[in-house]
Amino acid sequence: MADSITNNLKEGVRVGNENLIKLSSDASAKINELIVREDKGEFLRVAITGGGCNGLSYKMRFNREPKKGDILVESNGAIVIVDSKSALYLKGTTLDYSKNLVAGGFKYENPNAKGSCSCGESFNL
Repeated sequence: MADSITNNLKEGVRVGNENLIKLSSDASAKINELIVREDKGEFLRVAITGGGCNGLSYKMRFNREPKKGDILVESNGAIVIVDSKSALYLKGTTLDYSKNLVAGGFKYENPNAKGSCSCGESFNL
């Protein structure tokens, strides 16, 4: 991880590893492309919220900085932040990206999910 980022972390932000969340090289490349294009922050926040057709949904957005209690993970050159509550649901997850026209986009492989909807954006435990 870039020293400038780890040296400037807020108090209460922890550094995690790919045991929490791992990005494929395709996902990392797309995230870094979107960071430049969107200009909304250099960190991708991945969170779990209630909702969706299966009870829990994945949410992604860019942030300019992590918050107290967040876990910061560098994977394949992209930096992901996860809040401690979402980390419980995400542990061991791989985030991939597909350029396919049909069923393309970001895909989660979550070993904790017992079931998911056909679109892959919500799951249950």
